[in-house]
Amino acid sequence: MTDATSRDGSRSGSTAQPVGGAKGPDELRRQIEETRGQLGDTVEELAGKADVKGRAKARAADLKDKAGAMGVQLRSSAAHAGHTVQDRAGRAGHSAHGKAGRATEATERHAPPGRARGAVRAGLGHPRVVLAAGAAAGVAVAASLVRRRQHGHC
Repeated sequence: MTDATSRDGSRSGSTAQPVGGAKGPDELRRQIEETRGQLGDTVEELAGKADVKGRAKARAADLKDKAGAMGVQLRSSAAHAGHTVQDRAGRAGHSAHGKAGRATEATERHAPPGRARGAVRAGLGHPRVVLAAGAAAGVAVAASLVRRRQHGHC
């Protein structure tokens, strides 16, 4: 008996089968193949753990892919938001243009043709300015209503 083999025939510090455990050459060959497979898996696992550079490259590639996908998603979201804003601005411009047209008709019926007609025509030429002025007027009206309500006038 040697230092590496115990009394029952197994090796100490090893997961190998007992040395005398094989019952014939076929059983011994099977055990050898099984041990070779386990050893190959262990060597492969250790090689993978030792390849720090390879693992770092794989991690970097994974992060790059994720960043690219996130960039695509953000660009898509931004484009969608831009289209939404464009649509709303277009609708607001058309609405302002329509209101300016109705104001022109009303002014022509009820007001002197001088300054009012010139102001309405200027508004028709610049619907965004009319929209901004209308929004400012709406905010002013809303603020005065809130003040009146707070002071109990309503």
